Amino acid sequence: MVEQSLWMRKVAANPGHSSWYIERFRSMARAGDDLAGEARLVDTMVPRRARILDAGCGPGRIGGALADAGHEVVGVDVDPALIEAAEQDHPGPLWLVGDLAELDLAARGVDSPFDAVVCAGNVMTFLAPSTRRQVLERLRAHLAPGGRAAIGFGGGRGYEFAEFFADAESAGLEPDLLLSTWDLRPFTEDSDFLVALLRPRE
Repeated sequence: MVEQSLWMRKVAANPGHSSWYIERFRSMARAGDDLAGEARLVDTMVPRRARILDAGCGPGRIGGALADAGHEVVGVDVDPALIEAAEQDHPGPLWLVGDLAELDLAARGVDSPFDAVVCAGNVMTFLAPSTRRQVLERLRAHLAPGGRAAIGFGGGRGYEFAEFFADAESAGLEPDLLLSTWDLRPFTEDSDFLVALLRPRE
């Protein structure tokens, strides 16, 4: 067993938190808000009909958009309520409950590696701090040769960018491209958000 994620601690303290989060995005979708920016970036990184892992998929907005674009998507999240919402709102992908620190999809019958991994929505900052490096190692292990991971999270959330870069290097991942937004603005030392496109170190 690994340390419980900060997300699930939040849910334990406030059992209505997951429902609030689900309704927040359903309301945004009804209002016509753009919820697919991350998916558009990932779509440019891969060939058609690629295999994509949505790590920390939440209620499925990114994985659902990527499936609509024709990709084969597997989504994993630690919160069963979010996975249930993903199944309801975005049928098609394979949605699984699981802790990313213990990710072993081959043991669950998903044998093929992925052309890309997307980990958005501040997922990295909701992990238990003791599992961050382990999660990055598990994501790397699920990448196909030539595959890349797109990981995005905000600053000021208890996980400094420099610490993330060190953890990624330790996990065998190195930067391909660093951005400050999902719409391709460059990352600078003053950026308060990071989108890191990482490749396995050879």
